[in-house]
Amino acid sequence: MKLKERRRDGVVILEAKGRVLGGADAELMEKTVKDLIATGARRVLLDLSEVSLMNSSGLGSVISCHSILKEAGGDLKLLRVSNKIESLLIITKLITVFDTYNDEEEAIAAFAREAESDA
Repeated sequence: MKLKERRRDGVVILEAKGRVLGGADAELMEKTVKDLIATGARRVLLDLSEVSLMNSSGLGSVISCHSILKEAGGDLKLLRVSNKIESLLIITKLITVFDTYNDEEEAIAAFAREAESDA
């Protein structure tokens, strides 16, 4: 898996590409999120549109990143989840844990609305 990072309106967008299978992929994703938190980032949008495969270990790393961000007072949202990954989220009942979006604008706006309601 490869991760590309970009920022927009106070949100860090992580674009994952390839296979998310745990192990080295999990380490990379979790280290990236921890590094982002260390720089003050609290809002992360994980773009999964280029993920070709995610297994239960890969899903575990996404859950771990979600927990790490929550503990730091942040949030992780998912963008462009494929049908296969959505099915995995539904089967594991994690679809209720993650906010998922098909549109980047909509996801960024959701972060902004939450920031306004927290203020």
